[in-house]
Amino acid sequence: MRYVRDTVGSVAVVGYARVSTRDQHPEAQTDALAAAGCDKTFTEHASGTLARRPALQEALSYLRAGDTLVVTKLDRLGRSVRNLKQIADDLQARQVGLRAVSQGIDTTTPVGACSSTCWPRSPSSSTT
Repeated sequence: MRYVRDTVGSVAVVGYARVSTRDQHPEAQTDALAAAGCDKTFTEHASGTLARRPALQEALSYLRAGDTLVVTKLDRLGRSVRNLKQIADDLQARQVGLRAVSQGIDTTTPVGACSSTCWPRSPSSSTT
């Protein structure tokens, strides 16, 4: 399913929730994302180790400069630290903010933006 933005020029707060199995319920995450002000939430039922995560790809495709991607915890977003860093780098390059509500991470604030530039470079952006 492809989501299309209703308004031109508006910014969005977009949530991404992921549970690892069909037996788990995403409601705790989706409730927290709604409380964090998410306008739209993409929900995935997939193991974090899987490379193919359609809801994450839809969420990433939906985001534009000025938007913010919100997760409850960073481990819901990346399959590994390297993968998480690659996603964070991509968001930063696209001028999309990242918030992890239960961890107090928010790259849309001055402190959060500064701390995200202190993260180690991902291997794909390394010059050595």
